[in-house]
Amino acid sequence: MASVSNTAIGIFIVCTIANSIFTWKFSIKAKRPHGIPRFFAFESILLLVLFNMPVWFEGPHTWNQLISWIFLLVSIMFAVLGFLLLRVIGKPQGDLENTSKLVTVGLYRFIRHPLYTSLLFLGTGVFLKDISITTVLLAFINIVALIATAKEEEKEMIEKFGEEYIAYMHKTQMFIPFVV
Repeated sequence: MASVSNTAIGIFIVCTIANSIFTWKFSIKAKRPHGIPRFFAFESILLLVLFNMPVWFEGPHTWNQLISWIFLLVSIMFAVLGFLLLRVIGKPQGDLENTSKLVTVGLYRFIRHPLYTSLLFLGTGVFLKDISITTVLLAFINIVALIATAKEEEKEMIEKFGEEYIAYMHKTQMFIPFVV
């Protein structure tokens, strides 16, 4: 049991250092403040994974495991499609976050933040693996951090794309089509 705890602590330290470097390079240094709340979203997901690793495949036919896998698969789908659309349609200059064109097709036709929606689904899917007070708190932190991230990024997009982005905001939802 101690080796699992040591492994989890090691994974947490390594991933937190990588997350810190990523946040510094692509957000703080690039003067894109949406990366600060995104840091906390990534950290909360990391902690959810580490807390729920021991039960990841237990009770595969229980309601929470089945729903968890649905959320995890949808998360992967949103991530892949979102990244592809940003890469192909957004014509990024330099890093992927620096798109030169506003993407309003595919998933982006219905929601403004498919990649953050992917992280919401990921966090929820991992949370459902083992529901406890700790995982409820971490899932809540994930949701709040992703909402803050999206709102901050929208300020950046308005600055970059102006009226075109404001009109896009009026036509689409933030995370879930026809809902939020």
